[in-house]
Amino acid sequence: MNAPWSPARNGGALREPFTAFVCDELTAEQIRPVVVELGWAPDKVNKGGLRNAVQSLSVSASPQILFVDLSESGDPLNDINALAEVCEPGTVVIAAGQVNDVRLYRDLVASGIQDYLLKPFSADQLREAFAHAQTVFNAPKQVDASAERPHVMAAVIGARGGAGASTVATSIAWLLGEKVQRSTALLDLDVHFGTGALTLDLEPGRGLTDAIENPSRIDGLFIERAMVKANEKLAVLSAEAPINQPMMTDGAAFFQLQEELRTAFECTIIDLPRGMLVQHPHLMSDVQATVITTELTLASARDVIRILSWLKTNASQSSILVVANKVATTGPGEISRKDFEASIERKLDYIVPLDMKVATQAAKLGKTVSEVGKGTRLATVLLEIANRLIATVEEAALTAATTDGKPSRKSSLLGKISGITSMLPKKSKQKAA
Repeated sequence: MNAPWSPARNGGALREPFTAFVCDELTAEQIRPVVVELGWAPDKVNKGGLRNAVQSLSVSASPQILFVDLSESGDPLNDINALAEVCEPGTVVIAAGQVNDVRLYRDLVASGIQDYLLKPFSADQLREAFAHAQTVFNAPKQVDASAERPHVMAAVIGARGGAGASTVATSIAWLLGEKVQRSTALLDLDVHFGTGALTLDLEPGRGLTDAIENPSRIDGLFIERAMVKANEKLAVLSAEAPINQPMMTDGAAFFQLQEELRTAFECTIIDLPRGMLVQHPHLMSDVQATVITTELTLASARDVIRILSWLKTNASQSSILVVANKVATTGPGEISRKDFEASIERKLDYIVPLDMKVATQAAKLGKTVSEVGKGTRLATVLLEIANRLIATVEEAALTAATTDGKPSRKSSLLGKISGITSMLPKKSKQKAA
């Protein structure tokens, strides 16, 4: 069984070796002697069947091997899917029931069940099923190549309201999942007016507000329940908290969320309102890369200067990208690029063009501009930014791993990301000026 978004919670050594939930005393009496033979505790054979299993495992750790009785289930397949939502990854599940149907057996196995025993069963059948389950649980697990990848934690900050930070954040998160194929969390910390879920046409749920109100609840299991899944590689934690009352927090909940997301995902994109920098500066302590989105205006130039200065003092470990967003391709802006760069005393890293057609269509469809604008200059630049974030973090990790502080040529960063950058049109690759 695989509950979503918790690949690091397999800790078999911390689990009970076996738990059973059965519907009747006769089944319990059949199981207990075999359980004792295997050295397991007979008191782990519980009454209540599948419904009790779901209730119990929603508040406690899953065992290594789980036996569930489906005899009282009216819809076994749907009930097994409910069980999958509360079972930690790696749990080996054996089911038993009274329905003799090949199609049901195939559907149950396809849903993640290891075996299905038809009642009544014999002690030998139980021994064989348990022995097979032990073999499966103890078998060497395939090591995912992503385990060697450093976690990417990036913050997207708008220099001013309306600079499109949320649009850029959701687009980058979607690209990291869809194009770069890394499990990604989008954490929208605008608690009252966040648009992370809205942009992806999702209901935000109460996960983020619950975390703020009860920081002690935040753990891997909480993350599994609270995250709203956008697709197989992207999950969102956003909120639309009531605006008639402030959310009282010292920021500890946000920091705890970052720690849990680091464990559960390969990438974390934080949509960070600039006011949070003042209220909760510790949120930037583990952020490896920061994207500042700005418009080419006088007020934006002033605020980019202030944010750059703040980051230099409070988050010196974070690599910074300054991205001019919604830049019109025709007609003069309030400030030219040259004058803007002179004001902030650094080059702009990327220019994201204004594309009203794509933006309007994305809003209508409830999709990111990266998804809707495939093949456009807008989507291409956003993909370049996503790749740059990956490259920046991997390069920093590679440098830190070498004894002399210089990246090895044999493990060159370009070699690592060649598969990613190959998706970009050669003429469209935009380097920092």
